Amino acid sequence: MANVQLEFQASAGEADPQSRPLLVLGQLHNLHRLPWAQLRGKLQPRVTEEIWQSALSTLNPNPTDSCPLYLNYATVAALPSRVSRHNSPSAAQFITRLVRNCLPGGVNRCIVMVCERSEVFASACALARAFPLFTHRSSASRRTEKKTVTVEFFLVGQNNGPIEVATLKCLASATEGVRLAARIVDTPCNEMNTDNFLEEIKKVGKDLGITPTIIRDEELKERGFGGIYGVGKAALHPPALAVLSHTPDGATQTIAWVGKGIVYDTGGLSIKGKTTMPGMKRDCGGAAAILGAFKATVKQGFKDNLHAVFCLAENAVGPRATRPDDIHVLYSGKTVEINNTDAEGRLILADGVAYACKDLGADIILDMATLTGAQGIATGKYHAAVLTNNEEWEKACVKAGRNCGDLVHPLVYCPELHFSEFTSAVADMKNSVADRDNTPSSCAGLFIASHIGFDWPGVWVHVDIAAPVHAGERATGYGVALLLSLFGGASEDPLLNMVSPLGCNGDSPPDDMERDSKRRRLI
Repeated sequence: MANVQLEFQASAGEADPQSRPLLVLGQLHNLHRLPWAQLRGKLQPRVTEEIWQSALSTLNPNPTDSCPLYLNYATVAALPSRVSRHNSPSAAQFITRLVRNCLPGGVNRCIVMVCERSEVFASACALARAFPLFTHRSSASRRTEKKTVTVEFFLVGQNNGPIEVATLKCLASATEGVRLAARIVDTPCNEMNTDNFLEEIKKVGKDLGITPTIIRDEELKERGFGGIYGVGKAALHPPALAVLSHTPDGATQTIAWVGKGIVYDTGGLSIKGKTTMPGMKRDCGGAAAILGAFKATVKQGFKDNLHAVFCLAENAVGPRATRPDDIHVLYSGKTVEINNTDAEGRLILADGVAYACKDLGADIILDMATLTGAQGIATGKYHAAVLTNNEEWEKACVKAGRNCGDLVHPLVYCPELHFSEFTSAVADMKNSVADRDNTPSSCAGLFIASHIGFDWPGVWVHVDIAAPVHAGERATGYGVALLLSLFGGASEDPLLNMVSPLGCNGDSPPDDMERDSKRRRLI
């Protein structure tokens, strides 16, 4: 899968399935609406119309099903006929599974995706997750041929015309971002340390014509980034704060995405056990998602100021490591007593959001992180957890997740009841909760928010992606599609506008006119 090139085309053309294997994929009622004339050239002479109809009649998805059409060269697969209200109508998770299990082998293959126009974006991102880029298998290094998977969408239902060139370009950008994020998360720390992650950021910046701002090592300490510096100071490769900034003419608001980039998390001196430490290369999933999303967002045209803030560190063990009982001064000016060095992500993100507020003047701050193991217990393996100071944005996050396939579910936001978990006798706060049975995922997010202030007038959104960042032993690229969808209302791209739950409110009441004249809000 690592050497697969994914191509989206308006028409994949005709080919004998023995020379170009084929997977036809969609919900059963949509597959029945696919005309034989549309498929004939991709299946004949191996498959007749009678065989096609017979295969459809045997499908009984519960939740999925598949049927071979011709040996191992052609297959039809059915998605769930219905999904629940907390799932994506696209059934995105099942798309990824079916492609991995049912797509025939070969150097040049084709997928025909049958769906409604509103499901195209989520379906494309789900397809991308089936083709991870990273591998170090020795057999892969011996293969020189490039594999191609061509994807053609056949649209059913309302607005079922042909796919436009602009839509194909957007799908290519989005899926490139998903696969970039997944590759970074899959790469082990001996190859994806903070130096290497900065190189990935520089590559994206060069591609977009943006020079990143980078603050590293002792400069972090000198400038007051006690959280990032304290977490990463024991590692061989020093910690860093890096920023990519997109500042177009005519921007009316400023958005900051802040990503947790812990390239490896031993737990520090509060060290993890031998069964919980493997897999901690994935602790940079938030920063990886923001990098992939930023690249795609800017390429597709973004009308507002957008800053991607990367908080990079390795939480290592060594003579310089932070000790429990140490007190750090964070960029917000607040002091934190360390009672758990394995609660490090909130420390670096606290510096990141404070920088976004104080230095970047952000109106909207979203932080994304593989923050708590408790997230998987709270909202499960497929739904990230969202915590926000704004009810409309909470609803928007849930809707964006359903639109794009990166599912989201809310956490309790109640700082007056929960922030007391961080009470310290000697500092402004501790960094880990007193009671782990009192919604620890919410509390972890509140720690971050406290460094911009619970009375901050802007929009703050925290997305905990600890569980959905991976499926089994492979990264999913989770978060890229969510950010593209959530902020699609500020994009110049029609497809991103369509999948976004947010947009300009043209019916603002009179008393809001002064505010809206100063800046356009996504809500």
